[in-house]
Amino acid sequence: MLKIKIVQLIVAGLTYLLALFPKVLLSHKEKEKVQPQPQPQRDEESEWEESEWEANERYALSWRLAVESNNVRPWRTVPPKCHTHVQNYMSSGQYYRDLNLIVEHILLYASDLPLSSDAMDAWVLDVDDTCISNVSYYKAKRFGCDPFDSAIFKAWIMKGMCPANVAVKVLFNALIARGFKVFLLTGRDESLAKITTDNLHNEGFVGYERLILRSPEYKGQSAVRYKSAIRKAIEGEGYRIWGNVGDQWSDLQGECLGKRTFKLPNPMYFIS
Repeated sequence: MLKIKIVQLIVAGLTYLLALFPKVLLSHKEKEKVQPQPQPQRDEESEWEESEWEANERYALSWRLAVESNNVRPWRTVPPKCHTHVQNYMSSGQYYRDLNLIVEHILLYASDLPLSSDAMDAWVLDVDDTCISNVSYYKAKRFGCDPFDSAIFKAWIMKGMCPANVAVKVLFNALIARGFKVFLLTGRDESLAKITTDNLHNEGFVGYERLILRSPEYKGQSAVRYKSAIRKAIEGEGYRIWGNVGDQWSDLQGECLGKRTFKLPNPMYFIS
């Protein structure tokens, strides 16, 4: 009888627990629903840094477009917030891809021109950052964020180490082969004639009609006025200027510009 009694008590206890279990389970689920989930901690500083970088990049893209379209002028240095963007643009390969594309279009234009038999069809090319490159120099100057120093830049020129812009050298050789008389027109003064000539020749710029440097007559004049006068003199000799290529808008403004002008990219400095 005692055993039966014990079994009955156990069964009764189990029955009670089974009846209670759904209520406990439901209560637990309700607590899970109500209990808020822990939120991951937010690194506010890293988010601020990321948003600052994005804001600078957006600004720099707009600034570079405004510079290349000649809507920002004059400007002395690259804004500090644009440093990373300009550095990446000049170093990542995009600058050279842009040069290649522009030169492709210049070659298309030049290939269709009807040249005369009088050997007076001409083309004008700028020198610095058109034919030969100063990117290595400007890399040390934070790609134009540091102020221009004429003495340091002249010391760089005197090394004669400016490499060719390969795309422009291809253009130069194609123009020579086609029969154009190519004039190299630079803002460098005549005291730099030998080192500039040697640098150009060493980089493969051979066969041009004339290298023209700034004479004392044009000292202190703006690039626009100086280069306009030179182009006018070239046309005065009877040459027809079919094309004019430069990295500065001052290469492409003023008088006697030629039939077409072509602007090469340069977000590192501005010459008026």
